[in-house]
Amino acid sequence: MTQRLELALFKTVVANTPLISIDLVVCNTQGQVLLGQRLNRPAKGDWFVPGGRICKDESMAMAFSRLVSEELGLARTIQDAQFIGPFEHFYSDNFSGVDFSTHYVVLGYRLQVDIDLDSLPQEQHHHYRWFEVSELLASDEVHVHTKWYFMNGNQ
Repeated sequence: MTQRLELALFKTVVANTPLISIDLVVCNTQGQVLLGQRLNRPAKGDWFVPGGRICKDESMAMAFSRLVSEELGLARTIQDAQFIGPFEHFYSDNFSGVDFSTHYVVLGYRLQVDIDLDSLPQEQHHHYRWFEVSELLASDEVHVHTKWYFMNGNQ
C-alpha cells in the first residue's frame, strides 16, 4: 500500500526536489496513441499520455501496475510493456498553483492495448481519444512532453 504525503509537506517536496514518475505510452493495434485532456496542473488542459508518480517504498514494477490500474482500469505488469527511456519534464507551475515549478524524471513505457474510451477513469483526464502519431506531433493542443515520446527515433 502506498502512502500519500500531507499537502504542506508534498508542496515542500515538489518545490525542492524532482519527482520520479512513469508515463504510459498506450498504442492500439492500429498504431494510434491514447491521449487524455488533463484536468489538473501541471499541463492542465493539454492532451497528454496517462501516467503518474512513483511513491516512496514502491518499486517501479509495483508503480507501473498501480498506474495502469488507476489510469486505464486494467491489470498489467511492467513485463507487458516496452521501456522507451528516461525523460525530463519541466513545468513553470505545480499541482497547487504557479508559486513554484515542477521537475519530473519520467520513465516512459510503451504498452499495446485496445481499450474502450468510455471505460477510462476520469480523475486525471477527460475527453480521451486515439491520435495518429502524425496528428499528435502536428497539434498545438498536445503537450510537447507527450510529443517527445515520438521524436528522435522513439517511435
